[in-house]
Amino acid sequence: MATTITALVCALLSLLSISHSVHGIKRWPGGGSTRFYDFKVQTKRVTKLCSSREIVTINEMYPGPVVYAQEDDRVIVRVTNLTPHNATIHWHGVRQRLSCWFDGPSCVTQCPIQAGQTFSYEFTLVQQKGTFFWHAHFSWLRATVYGAFIVYPKPGVPYPFPYPYEEHIIILGEYWLKDALKLEQSVLASGGGAPKADAYTINGHPGPNYNCSANDVVKGKRSRKLSRNVVVSTDVYRINVVPGKTYLLRLINAGLNTENFFAIANHKLTIVEADAEYTKALPTDKVMLGPGQTLNVLVTANQPISRYSMAVGAYLGATPNSISLPAMLPRFNDNLVVKTVMDGLRGLNTSDVPKVIDKNLFVTIGVNVQKCSRKNPKKNCQGTNGGGVFAASMNNISFIRPNVSLLEAYYRDRAGYFTDDFPGAPLKLYDFVNGAPNNAPIDTNSMNGTRVFVLEYGTRVQLILQDTGTVSTENHPIHLHGYSFYVVGYGTGNYNPDTANFNLVDPPYMNTIGVPVGGWAAIRFTADNPGIIGSGLCTAIWRYIYHGVCLWRLSSRTGKDHSRPFLTHQLITLGVRSCACMWWINKNHQEDFRYFP
Repeated sequence: MATTITALVCALLSLLSISHSVHGIKRWPGGGSTRFYDFKVQTKRVTKLCSSREIVTINEMYPGPVVYAQEDDRVIVRVTNLTPHNATIHWHGVRQRLSCWFDGPSCVTQCPIQAGQTFSYEFTLVQQKGTFFWHAHFSWLRATVYGAFIVYPKPGVPYPFPYPYEEHIIILGEYWLKDALKLEQSVLASGGGAPKADAYTINGHPGPNYNCSANDVVKGKRSRKLSRNVVVSTDVYRINVVPGKTYLLRLINAGLNTENFFAIANHKLTIVEADAEYTKALPTDKVMLGPGQTLNVLVTANQPISRYSMAVGAYLGATPNSISLPAMLPRFNDNLVVKTVMDGLRGLNTSDVPKVIDKNLFVTIGVNVQKCSRKNPKKNCQGTNGGGVFAASMNNISFIRPNVSLLEAYYRDRAGYFTDDFPGAPLKLYDFVNGAPNNAPIDTNSMNGTRVFVLEYGTRVQLILQDTGTVSTENHPIHLHGYSFYVVGYGTGNYNPDTANFNLVDPPYMNTIGVPVGGWAAIRFTADNPGIIGSGLCTAIWRYIYHGVCLWRLSSRTGKDHSRPFLTHQLITLGVRSCACMWWINKNHQEDFRYFP
């Protein structure tokens, strides 16, 4: 993070209806093979950082099991909740074509799976392949409930880069000594910011720089190969490589709150895929992944035989250790590294970049400090600027989480759970980066609401995402549920259409973008995924658990409401309240949401 203050998660809900084919929108196949997985949400005792505690896992695995499939496969995952906590699973990056019930955001596309209950997710990986991941989408269960989701090309379809000798999954995560759910409750109660993690992990391992992670000594015979005692880390992830071979590393940032740098000592990384979409090869010394982002990189073992550190640093930097050559990470606030990679990242298949725009939206993202109205301000109003309660917002509106599933509310025509008055531009204009205080004469305290913005099916959208300095500027991960999008522009300061430099030739195609610290990002997409669509105008990773979501409602170009029998999709929410609706209604109506008329 650029500061110690983290921004709140927001998302954008879209209710999108079916109409005639618009702007050359393509139809999709019915599916290939079917892959079955059985997930059990259950606790497991782990020992890390000199301490033992119970964590919530899937199948007692941390990280959880890898889901493997091929492009156009159908995936069925049966989830049984054996814990006392509510739970859902989100399939990050999967577009959920006509399978809206199964995206996973709690109280948006489904009610949580309660203790002792079972829910089956069913969806088809329509024209999708690459590195995805799955994670819990209720409360801070995501801290430990996550895993990789690898989708291979169809048989006989090669990678558009040299075939690697081996592939390895590298999941970057965060670990807290305290129970994550209790920690979340204490953060909510305080009104202040979330504490940083006690450790940053690779595949669940903190690595040798943390206490109790490297404490075993092997005594060996003196010889040319082993001439002294060797420290063997007990909680380190290792990859043994063959000299001269090239390896594909599937990098996933499953963290809740932090952007992470990743590097390997003395080795170059070549980016070949971002967010499950191929890119033109981009060599680099290091990469940064925001929460929810994935990168595939090629690494060649072309250095002398030795031990080389793989390092992850959450704006902190790496500490050298005694058993390997250290990987040098950037400074904790090195924005230039992030910009350099984004400037060089180019999409490989970009024929569908929208050149003409039907709707241009401008959305500010920031953290607000709402006035304190709690009984014990010293204890429960620990936000900055003289005290208050942190609240994230988009266009100065913080999301109020409903107590029913929004998809159910729309399908059942239950009024009163959202309104269609989300603004397409900020209600107040000011110097967003440098002049956004939380007091007069510029009042940027957020309003509360569950609001949507109406778009028509087939609309070609340009969305400008602007960071603000209301409390502090920082990087904001933005994820579009149900969509990938072209990142056509990216810069620092306030967005200026007269000077912004756009790439409409070969922009990267992504599902999560980190809006830069004190800067802006411009994305384009076509609203072609019918149903309730979590077109994430907000960070998909729970940077804060304070309410703050922006919603869209997309309706028919013809003006007729054809959408209810064919809804599909989702959005992200914050908070810890349970939905009041019954989740089984989703299953009763799931068939209505799969097919065109």
